[in-house]
Amino acid sequence: MFITNAKSFAGAAGLLAALGLFLSAAAAPPRRSAQVTAIRVAAVKEAAPAAGSAISLTLDAAQSKVHWTLPSSLHTVHGTFSVVRGAMNLDPESGKASGEVVVSATSGESGNDSRDAKMHKEILETAKYPEAVFHPTQVEGKVAATGPSDVKVHGTFSVHGADHEITALIHAEIAADTWKGTAKFDVPYVAWGIKNPSNFLLKADKVVSVEVEMAGRLQPAK
Repeated sequence: MFITNAKSFAGAAGLLAALGLFLSAAAAPPRRSAQVTAIRVAAVKEAAPAAGSAISLTLDAAQSKVHWTLPSSLHTVHGTFSVVRGAMNLDPESGKASGEVVVSATSGESGNDSRDAKMHKEILETAKYPEAVFHPTQVEGKVAATGPSDVKVHGTFSVHGADHEITALIHAEIAADTWKGTAKFDVPYVAWGIKNPSNFLLKADKVVSVEVEMAGRLQPAK
C-alpha cells in the first residue's frame, strides 16, 4: 500500500510539475509582449521632438518680399522691397527670439521712376542707408510645431540710421521642414524723422503699412 501511495504521490507531483511548466509557457508571451510594447513606446518618445524645443527658421530670399502701401490725397501708392536674407530662432517656452531679417532699401520701387528716384535720394537716402533690418526679441503667443500659428513678434526695426521698437502681427504655417507666412506692421515714418514726400499738390499719409511675404525652411534646433 505504501508503494501504491508513493506511486500516486509521484504521479500527482509529476502532474503538478507539468501543470507548472504549462502555466509558465502560457505566461511568457504576455511578458515578452509587454517588453516589446515598452521598447516601441520608448522608441516613439525618442523619435518625437521634445516639447518646448527651440525652433530655428531661415528665409528664402527668392520666396520673400516686402509690400508697402502709402495712402495720399490723390491715390494710394503701392511698392515693394526685396529681402536679402533672414534667420530667426524662437524658444516656445520663454518666448525669447533672436536673429534678423535684412531688406534691401535700394531695391525699393513703386512703378514710377521719378517718384522712386525721389524716394531713394531725398526720403530714404538709400545711398547712405542701403539696408533696413528687423531684429526679433520676443514672441507673444504660442507657436505650433506644425500647422498654423498667429502670434505677435516684438523687436527692433533699424531704418534710415535709427532703431525703432515695433510689433509685427505674424501668421505662419509650418509643415515638415518648410514654413511660410506673413508679417504686418505700420511704419510711422514721419514720427521716426524720415522726410514727408508731400507737396502742395499731394498730401501723403504719415504712416506706411507694411506686409512681409515670407517662406523658408526649418533648421535643426540649436
